[in-house]
Amino acid sequence: MEIIKIIGVGIVTSICVLVVKQIKPEIAVVLGIAGSLVILVMVINMLSDVFNVFNIIVDKTGVSKDLFTAILKIIGVGYITEFGANVCLDSGSANIADKVLLGGKIVIMVLALPIITSLIEIIESILP
Repeated sequence: MEIIKIIGVGIVTSICVLVVKQIKPEIAVVLGIAGSLVILVMVINMLSDVFNVFNIIVDKTGVSKDLFTAILKIIGVGYITEFGANVCLDSGSANIADKVLLGGKIVIMVLALPIITSLIEIIESILP
């Protein structure tokens, strides 16, 4: 199972960071980021299944592909924002992590505008 591999990389990275942090704290940060990137690459490989399911849903429902693309972008921005904020937190930059989270929320809000507009158009078409 993939989750076992992901957890394994996480645990090994965490132990390495703890050991290296006592000797060279600046290298420990880089090591933590590298381990996080390895996990990110492992997870990205699994995303093709998600894209295939979304394509099937688009084909069956007839809903605009742009809407599903926007939803996928929103989900991606959410995950990437959390990843970036956690890297900042691990590096000891809580203030920067807060700004990364704020930026992610604003980007998500902008990406959600076409979805909100479509919903309003649907509601308008239903109302007499």
